Amino acid sequence: MIRLRTGPAALFGAIFVLALILLLPLRFALAWFDLDGTGFAARAASGSVWAGSLREAQLGSIALGDVDAALSPWALLAGRARLALEGHPSGTGRALHGAVSVSRHSVGIEQMTAGVPVGDAFAPLPITAIDLDDVSVRFVDGRCERAEGRVKATLGGDIAGITLGQGLAGAARCDAGALLLPLVSQAGTEQVTVRLWDSGRFRAEFLAKPSDAAAAQKLERSGFQHMPNGYLLAVEGKF
Repeated sequence: MIRLRTGPAALFGAIFVLALILLLPLRFALAWFDLDGTGFAARAASGSVWAGSLREAQLGSIALGDVDAALSPWALLAGRARLALEGHPSGTGRALHGAVSVSRHSVGIEQMTAGVPVGDAFAPLPITAIDLDDVSVRFVDGRCERAEGRVKATLGGDIAGITLGQGLAGAARCDAGALLLPLVSQAGTEQVTVRLWDSGRFRAEFLAKPSDAAAAQKLERSGFQHMPNGYLLAVEGKF
């Protein structure tokens, strides 16, 4: 017979602490790790920190919809909170899969694949959705230190008569402390360059190279500025 030398009170205390850890509500974890401070938020959270769900989750002003969420215990041992997300944003045809990661000095997303609607965040540019393909981004002390993965912007209309039904695509990278998304059309005559800082501030520049004078005049009437390399329209805002 094996006799436990631990007293009843100590044993009960250990079981109680273990139960708290295993059943810690997800909503407490979101506040505990200050995920709201990263721009990640949800209208409601339910379930435990290891297997919970978020209702109407969003990253900045970008709606992610209802998602399942689970905190990684291995990342906690390394001193950071990694919240894995699985869901299906409303209004898109792609499932969401990836993670939000935060530590004392860094914040970012990891291996994120999703199609997310952006509403009118880029207005007057008619960008309606952003598709992420295995995108990872990490900001350290406010500066973009690592970015990779494929990004595609979907346009829901035309701008100054330019229709880009196939969208614009490019690879994410860091540039001078900001996240840089250099997106180019299939023809190569239009490009959207998006710079995003960890504060949520962004600058998007649409550069078009018209093929004739009539198209150039239409761009100017739409607010584009004539530049040495084409016609430019810049938009600034915050997610």
